[in-house]
Amino acid sequence: MMRLPRPSHTDHFPRSLPPHRSRPASKAIGPRLNRLGLPPWVTLATAIISPTGSGSAYVPRFTLLALLACAFLARPAAAACAGGSFPRPELAHFAVRVAEHDALDRQKVLAVLQQACREPSIVTLMNRPPEQVLHWWQYRRIFMTPKRIEAGAAFWHAHAAALERIGAEQGVAPRYIVAILGVETYYGRITGSFRVLDALSTLTFDYPARSRFFGQELAQFLVLTHRYGLNPLTVRGSYAGAMGPLQFIPSSYLRYAVSTDGQAPNLFTDWDDTFASVAHYLHANGWQPGGPVLARVRIEPGATFHVDPDSLALDRTIGGLAAQGVRVESAAPPDTPVALLLAQRQDGPIYRAGFNNFRVLLTYNSSKLYVMAVTDLAQAIARRVAAESAARRADVTLRRPIGSGTAGR
Repeated sequence: MMRLPRPSHTDHFPRSLPPHRSRPASKAIGPRLNRLGLPPWVTLATAIISPTGSGSAYVPRFTLLALLACAFLARPAAAACAGGSFPRPELAHFAVRVAEHDALDRQKVLAVLQQACREPSIVTLMNRPPEQVLHWWQYRRIFMTPKRIEAGAAFWHAHAAALERIGAEQGVAPRYIVAILGVETYYGRITGSFRVLDALSTLTFDYPARSRFFGQELAQFLVLTHRYGLNPLTVRGSYAGAMGPLQFIPSSYLRYAVSTDGQAPNLFTDWDDTFASVAHYLHANGWQPGGPVLARVRIEPGATFHVDPDSLALDRTIGGLAAQGVRVESAAPPDTPVALLLAQRQDGPIYRAGFNNFRVLLTYNSSKLYVMAVTDLAQAIARRVAAESAARRADVTLRRPIGSGTAGR
């Protein structure tokens, strides 16, 4: 899902903060004001009047009340729902269905839905996803950049122990876990700025083409926030309602999220839970440990074959393609099912073969361009990590004092 500045998710799961931050020892006023959804200047004001400049010192009650009053009076009434709200009868009917099916309180569901806002830009974005309007070479250059590869290698090094442990448990190589995060959210940096409630409500009530699907996701979102104590009015994500570094939609969160510490699974700020959940997702959908995702294809002179550019089915075999003059560069047996894929480079078409793990990644995102980007990024990051690890080992060897070994003892 495409990329907007990353919001803070720490209010949704206060038990765990990102690894690079520590939990504050005192109850600072600034963060508490932020949880009220007040403008940034209110927090800044509390920091200014605080002797420490941190906003954590005592503020007189009348001063705090004055700040709160000014903040609420300064907020334009229409700004909260610039795109408008939804008709009450539709919301009431939806609340009844959710309450009956998911055993939630109807009045509470309705109270949340009544605070949902229309986001017209979401429908525009849904009608023009990058996977459908870009050629492969255009899509690839978004993700296969030196900076993204370098950032992926650094991310891998920073979380190597957890990635190796979880990857071994689920049979998913760390490079694919890292690459999915790299393509989805630039390793958790860009997770979306839409309120998930607004996104899913807009797609439920204003996007007839997929209203049934997104209505189910809206219901699952309400279940998710109720089950894990999240505030449905503050959770943010993509224009399609996907959340966190993995961009799980609500139903995937409820089905595949894994907790590594016995508490509620936290796919917003807990990296161990995040790694375990994406590995669990792939494993549950049939990932074959050590199996290929894609392989290059060589077209021999005089080859006679047909490829449907829209087909993603594993309806060929390596042997069958070979008989048509299409050589799959893989050591897999001839009867291995594959999909023959066509992609467009600037200088012409290229062909690849997709295996079972290609099919699994399609369940995460149904675009072949997405799967190709994840695979290429995974390989590039793995090569860089291997090169950097080898260089570090060589550096350690060179720095080792002469005679520090065991020879001659």
